[in-house]
Amino acid sequence: MKPFKKIETTQLFWFSIFCLLLSGFFWVSCESEESTDLQEYDFTLSSISIEADSLLPKEYTCDGSSATLPLEWSGAPEETVSFALIMDHEVSASDIHWYWVLYDIPPSVSNLPKNVSNIGSLGTNSVNNQMAYAPPCSQGLGLKKYRYTVYALSENPVFTVSTNKIDREALLNAIEDITLSSASMSVYYSRE
Repeated sequence: MKPFKKIETTQLFWFSIFCLLLSGFFWVSCESEESTDLQEYDFTLSSISIEADSLLPKEYTCDGSSATLPLEWSGAPEETVSFALIMDHEVSASDIHWYWVLYDIPPSVSNLPKNVSNIGSLGTNSVNNQMAYAPPCSQGLGLKKYRYTVYALSENPVFTVSTNKIDREALLNAIEDITLSSASMSVYYSRE
């Protein structure tokens, strides 16, 4: 009976060592995943005029002065070569409207003032297909969600379409493999 207990104790010892090594492996894996998430979390987008997930003031819509919302971002990866911006409204996965497509924003820029001009290059919007900002002007009653997303890019985007055809989809296709990180901010508006 005694030899059996000795073997059982030895097995228990090695099993404990194995469990400790295994838990250490999982701890390191979880820690590195958290570090990656933390790095992406550091890249943030905000506005001095409005908090995220709140109502968009009328002046930033077609019911007001149609101004662009002032935006600012921080925590972009150090290797960022340029930024791009999209403002869109997703009715459904197959019905997406976009109001602002801006790219070739220099890496030294970390904010866009109200009614920004002469920063980056404008793409087209889905409202009138013009190379310009189009203010939110959704038809119908009810609260609508508008999302601003800034992308930190490892290089300037290269397009397969002419400049006057650069829309949301063309930009997303061009930056698919060069996006280092992105940050989003959503706001809401309901027309009277």
